Amino acid sequence: MPLTLADIRAAHTRIAPHIHRTPVLTSATLDALCGGQLFFKCENFQKIGAFKARGAANAVFSLTAAEAAHGVATHSSGNHAAALARAARLRGIPAHIVMPSNAPRAKVESVRRQGGAITFCEPTVAAREAACARILADTGARLVHPYNDYAVMAGQGTAALELLEQAPDLDLVIAPVGGGGLLCGTALAAKGVRPGIRILAAEPAEADDAARSFAAGRIMPVENTTTIADGLRTSLGEKNFPLIRAHVDAIATVSEESIVAAMRRIWEVLKIIIEPSCAVPYAAILEGKISVTGLRAGLILTGGNVDLDALPWMKK
Repeated sequence: MPLTLADIRAAHTRIAPHIHRTPVLTSATLDALCGGQLFFKCENFQKIGAFKARGAANAVFSLTAAEAAHGVATHSSGNHAAALARAARLRGIPAHIVMPSNAPRAKVESVRRQGGAITFCEPTVAAREAACARILADTGARLVHPYNDYAVMAGQGTAALELLEQAPDLDLVIAPVGGGGLLCGTALAAKGVRPGIRILAAEPAEADDAARSFAAGRIMPVENTTTIADGLRTSLGEKNFPLIRAHVDAIATVSEESIVAAMRRIWEVLKIIIEPSCAVPYAAILEGKISVTGLRAGLILTGGNVDLDALPWMKK
């Protein structure tokens, strides 16, 4: 196995000094609306405001001194970028970050605060990969891919380990899916601890490559998309896809309108800030794509980095 429960447990020990053990919130109001019990793992309270701090820290602190000597590099719309810049700063090495030109301002500023050196590119997967390849060639930095990396997946899986300790006896866990790093780690951690649990994923219908790939049995890359869920605009990684096929039970897609409605309801009821990508699992419940009636469901709230001057329900 390229990734195991033992790897995820080792990652949890490795990164413990560098992350928060985030809380799990519940709401009687939201439970009554869906007919089940919801347990929200609040990674919006994580370092840099997103779960990505876990995978980046595990990847950076797993490197040998020789591997880390020239720093690290990646391409990311924001949260992984900030997480990698922070992990590199903690280790005392450079971080070279490629970001799309349409990355949210709040995420760009987060990378800058963490000391990352940013290179902007056109907002396509091909442009991001090409710019990152040039930086790797010029600097000799070590690539830490946002999701197509087993060390990153192991780090992301630590959120599910904590969730199952904080909310035992869950019937299912729902995670958003973009590249698949969080989903792979979540599936392996949760099914390793609780073999009978169901692992479900949710993604925007406007970036539905995971659902199409899952159904077709082969990776079907996402076309250019402008979904509001900017963290989910990526295609599945080659290392991620086999793990998803083996350990994930189903993938649901949701509309842009449902994402905005879910985001707003969580702000209003739980009184916390979450970003659009983070709202996608609850949107699947809200839209009726995933039923939790009579069940105990864990939802991973992945991040809370939003531009407060451009919230999706504000008048244009």
